[in-house]
Amino acid sequence: MAVRILHCGKSLENYATCMRERVFGFTHRGPEIGDDVYLVMKRGKDTLCGMRARLADVTDSKPWPDADKYVICFTLNDVEYSSPFDIRFLSQVGGEYWALKYLQQAKPIKETEAVGRLARIFDQHRIIEPDYLGADKPLLPDEPDDDQESSVPVQAVPDAGLSVLGTFQTVRFKNETDASQGLEPLVNRHFYSLFPAYREGHSILIAENRLFRSAGVEARGDAFVKGIRSIPDAILVVYNRQQKHPLAVNLIEYECFGESKISSQEKSNHLNCHVIPQLMRFASAFSIVTDKRLRDQTIKDWVDRIVSHVYERPDLALKLSAWIKEIEPAVSDQLVGLRIHNHLTNAFQSAMRVVLVVDELSGDQKDTIGNVISAFKLESGESIQFLAYIVRLHQKIQITDENAEYALSVQ
Repeated sequence: MAVRILHCGKSLENYATCMRERVFGFTHRGPEIGDDVYLVMKRGKDTLCGMRARLADVTDSKPWPDADKYVICFTLNDVEYSSPFDIRFLSQVGGEYWALKYLQQAKPIKETEAVGRLARIFDQHRIIEPDYLGADKPLLPDEPDDDQESSVPVQAVPDAGLSVLGTFQTVRFKNETDASQGLEPLVNRHFYSLFPAYREGHSILIAENRLFRSAGVEARGDAFVKGIRSIPDAILVVYNRQQKHPLAVNLIEYECFGESKISSQEKSNHLNCHVIPQLMRFASAFSIVTDKRLRDQTIKDWVDRIVSHVYERPDLALKLSAWIKEIEPAVSDQLVGLRIHNHLTNAFQSAMRVVLVVDELSGDQKDTIGNVISAFKLESGESIQFLAYIVRLHQKIQITDENAEYALSVQ
């Protein structure tokens, strides 16, 4: 377990969102479940702390306006608040460049004296309710920032420099499904290494989309649209006891421009004529825009197929049953099966996401698709959420430091 400081910069909105939603997001991998994290932001010349929490579980929830910055996010336990206090006293322990040592990339604080002093002063300022620093009021212009991080030579703080694993060349996937160089089989094979927001112990990946071929809109008699399927490439059932809906369902669609779609026009046509309509079809099948009788039948079919798949694998059955017993400790063994159906049904009605895994997507395109998908409402009244992950294939050029965390790639 490490102690870290999460710095929101001058963004009062992000600072308040972390407090309100009880979720922390980090721009670099490294923080782990069980770490204690202090939340700070810059206000004028002060670096103010107002919250301390323990990282409870990874999550794909990113409620901030600049969500794409965050590569890993956590829900929180043991949340405590303090009246805002300036942490610049850490310079007495960390020296002139204390900010680089303690704030950059939320690195673990190694000095026990700094950890102890931070904890003691936080305890002296502890309060019951969070202080949002006036997040609901107009902000005054920020004062000039006195941080010296950008001008500090790396030699002054050795830990501030990045060590590089090596160099890599970006290459194209062959296509979506090629057994050796296709996006879908490679992502499925390395799914949990690629996406730290999903822990294998707290999720079930069903990559056999054939299970759902007769459970989509074709089964309801809807018109078939050439090239547009109603079944996802994979389904991910996610468990997080801290969420309002402990079970969530992600419908995953893999798309790959690969070697066959090179020009901007080809990519645009594929996105607009194939990808977006397909994602819309997924969303509409579970949205209130679809007749309730048909929607309920689709949900029932899909829940039945998920449960059947799970019970074909004893390890998955034990995992899902354990989740239900954590959610409802008093439930009897005889009722676990029924509660599994109930919670999965609720997930389709209240906590469903459409996830696109693709080899290329601009920020504007992602925002456009997100706006389209969020227009579809679930039975609970909540919007269907959209997540997009860009996965690229890299080929090694040269390895220079096998213990390093970072790599350089060229395209």
